[in-house]
Amino acid sequence: MNPKSKTPKPKPPFVLVNMAMTADGKIATANRAVSSFTSVRDHEHLLALRATADAVMAGARTVDSAPINLGPGPTGFRRQRLKRGLAEYNLRVIVSRSGSVNPRAKVFQHRFSPIIILTTRRAGAGRLKRLRALADEVKICGRKEINFRTALRWLREQWRVKRLLCEGGGELNGALFRAGLVNELHLTICPKIFGGRRTPTIADGYGFSRLAAAERFRIKSIRQIGLELFTVSTRD
Repeated sequence: MNPKSKTPKPKPPFVLVNMAMTADGKIATANRAVSSFTSVRDHEHLLALRATADAVMAGARTVDSAPINLGPGPTGFRRQRLKRGLAEYNLRVIVSRSGSVNPRAKVFQHRFSPIIILTTRRAGAGRLKRLRALADEVKICGRKEINFRTALRWLREQWRVKRLLCEGGGELNGALFRAGLVNELHLTICPKIFGGRRTPTIADGYGFSRLAAAERFRIKSIRQIGLELFTVSTRD
């Protein structure tokens, strides 16, 4: 007898991480206040990247603390999406292990595209009920920690997400790096120093305990525009 053929699991989407950081690697001030510290050009770069992605993802604290809607922006960027064969408005994905999401966040005030929330069983029945009232779909992706490889495969299979843009924060980025899921890293480096032992960086969380285990990237391009450096690195 021939062994039964198994349906191959879908590949995770191509994942881009886009972040702006200071010269000392910080993404917010020491009191974790999130404010725009980059140029108009960096904001245009963010929208240009969103115009290439099926979905834009961010952590709950990022969407709670900043007035962002994770959308494609003005008409010109939406036209770019349509020319690429993408939907005019990208899917929006919010990540929260505990299910703690501010229902008054700006992202929920703009219903131009579906919102997906990835969470775990730590959220509990009460929070899950509240999340389902906010989002188009809530996906439980683990018991205490989110299994990002499974979650991203589900996004590809159920929502046809082939290209996923992650915009932080540091703990979400760190989890994606540890899972080996980041394909491309876009960093805007600003000539500012925030300092602080506990000030957030582009990759927080558990980190790598050994140098040999660290994720390695190869610099693809560096451009200086004004006072900022725009860098692109690909996974080695």
